[in-house]
Amino acid sequence: DRPRHGMRIVGFEVEPFSVKHDYINKVDFEECVNEVAGDNNDCALETCSAESPVGINSAPLVLDTKREKHTEVIWSYDVKFVPSKIKWSTRWDTYLQAADDPQVHWFSILNSFMIVLFLSGLVAMIMIRTIKKDFQRYEQQDFMEDGQEETGWKLVHGDVFRPPVMSGWLSVLVGSGVQLTVSLLFLMIFACFGFLSPANRGALMQAMLFLFVFMGMVGGFTSARLFRSFKGNKWKSNSMWTAMLFPGVCFGIFFVLNLLIWGQKSSGAVPFGTLFALICMWFGISTPLVFLGSYFGFRKAPIDFPTRTNQIPRQVPEQPWFVNGFLNILVGGVLPFGAVFVEVFYVLSSIWLHQFYYMFGFLFLVVLILLMTCAEITVVTCYFQLCCENYHWWWRSFFTSGCSSLYLFMYSLYYAFAKLQMARALAGLVYVGYMMIVSTAFFLITGSFGFLVCFFFVRKIYSAIKID
Repeated sequence: DRPRHGMRIVGFEVEPFSVKHDYINKVDFEECVNEVAGDNNDCALETCSAESPVGINSAPLVLDTKREKHTEVIWSYDVKFVPSKIKWSTRWDTYLQAADDPQVHWFSILNSFMIVLFLSGLVAMIMIRTIKKDFQRYEQQDFMEDGQEETGWKLVHGDVFRPPVMSGWLSVLVGSGVQLTVSLLFLMIFACFGFLSPANRGALMQAMLFLFVFMGMVGGFTSARLFRSFKGNKWKSNSMWTAMLFPGVCFGIFFVLNLLIWGQKSSGAVPFGTLFALICMWFGISTPLVFLGSYFGFRKAPIDFPTRTNQIPRQVPEQPWFVNGFLNILVGGVLPFGAVFVEVFYVLSSIWLHQFYYMFGFLFLVVLILLMTCAEITVVTCYFQLCCENYHWWWRSFFTSGCSSLYLFMYSLYYAFAKLQMARALAGLVYVGYMMIVSTAFFLITGSFGFLVCFFFVRKIYSAIKID
């Protein structure tokens, strides 16, 4: 060892040899039974010392089956420390280079990235040109006669910021989604900088759990801020649901699955002490932080809307088929999932096939691609919806990008049938339960991010026009 610095043992090799050992003083082995080698120069081995180490050229021990006396078999070992030239930060490159199809993996990620960049530029160009023409047309209408009727998304300016149905639940879901999103981004940053080792398979989940608990203040603040903008006044109830909804669903599914595993007397069951620690973290850390964030969020002034809301809701005209809510939601979830499904395959293989996952940098890039795609598809569908004079965009913007979780869950079922071999029904039930938790978290992350970007977009375009 170096002075004041320890050395990391990163691996070891065992090389067995058959060696006929001899004593220095040529004594019989019966005289050395239960004796310490080397005492008074007795029972010391001549063939196992620093001067004559054991090697491949050592004489092997041959057992004589015709011998009447006992044959002595001496077990010995030598330890040789060999310093490695590989840096600690690049120790996992061997597993990366030894993958079955690294070129396919890299090409798929690059291909998804280029497709998303192309779609981003295309969508941005169409949206900027279209909205710019709308602004020019509305400015020209200001100089025309007052009797001319308005058309397009400007016509619903008096209802576009009307609080949606079940606005409290929407604020709770958005707050939980923001809490998960911020936790995920910090987790990816820590993993990219090497704070989380792939050798410790539980480190990633433990870090995500701790980050989610301590990010409760962010979720509570977002939920309360949005809830007050919807003219809600029961901030304590809103805070309680924000702190209990998603963790409660996850803990309920996890507890039921753990009971089933306990019933099978499996060693994979989580002990009661760990469950108690999770409950303490939930109620002792996460819940107080959510209430603290809600307190500060509710004390701030509500979000200022650029237009006033009419007292009487406007009737929504009959909608064309291409802006049908159910169809838009299903189509809107395809693009975000299509951009990341290749990486989803490797993540599922790492979880369920016990493969090493090393490329956190690319995973972080894929997460950014996912969020960017959710923002684009939500803004486009919301704009077309407003152009058709439909101002019920709040929940649809959340479900449009959040629908990608449905495709994630369906793909996980396909992956189970194609790649996994489950001998018992309990194994399939555990798989479905855990993937339901993952899909729910995915739904909250994508839905909340798409909603917030769409909310910013709607405020931006309606603040840029003149409203009488």
